[in-house]
Amino acid sequence: MPKRDQVVVTDAQWSDARLIWDYHLMGHEPRPCSVGIGLGSHDLGVATRAAELYAAEHFPTLVFSGGNSPTTLARFPRGEAVHYREHALALGVPDESILVEPLAANTGQNIELSRRLLQGAGITVDSVLLICKPYMERRAFATCRQLWPAVEVVCASEPLSLDDYVKSIGNEKLVVDMIVGDLQRVIDYPARGFAIPQRVPAAVHAAYDRLLRAGFDSRLVKSER
Repeated sequence: MPKRDQVVVTDAQWSDARLIWDYHLMGHEPRPCSVGIGLGSHDLGVATRAAELYAAEHFPTLVFSGGNSPTTLARFPRGEAVHYREHALALGVPDESILVEPLAANTGQNIELSRRLLQGAGITVDSVLLICKPYMERRAFATCRQLWPAVEVVCASEPLSLDDYVKSIGNEKLVVDMIVGDLQRVIDYPARGFAIPQRVPAAVHAAYDRLLRAGFDSRLVKSER
């Protein structure tokens, strides 16, 4: 039998995963904002997209936020934000335009600690361009609206299809698990005060339930955000 992370994803399961993937995308058009915040993760594409948006003059200051998690320690041993900064510098973002928040361990802390860092730097923020993984856009938006309600929030990510994202990660089962895990957070976190509520269409919820029953559950959470 295949190992748990080598499960063959069926056509029906891919259809469910695409439905959830599309739901996670907010469909925002990037526009000029007071600041850009790149949310740390395993995905260096976040820093790539942040550098592109900086070059397009969508913000004058770029914050990279993130320490480490069990899933990123080996990939980014000096911390997510530190490695993101180095990647952005290599792509032409000037050092003086980057602030690093190296402690956040979850999305709520990404927002809260970045906000404090910007306040400490004397930067006035009316709007935020959040840059994250594609399937994290909706949760990032809901978290920021809960914790920083005074600012306008625009979400952005690498413009990748689900198929292209799977190729970039190289593990079909893991990507579906991550998509399902983020939807669990979108559904559950408002009741725990972590995010604003988001309407989940019945078809998306049904797809989520089917994938859970099929065992795509390695990225579910119980108590941490």
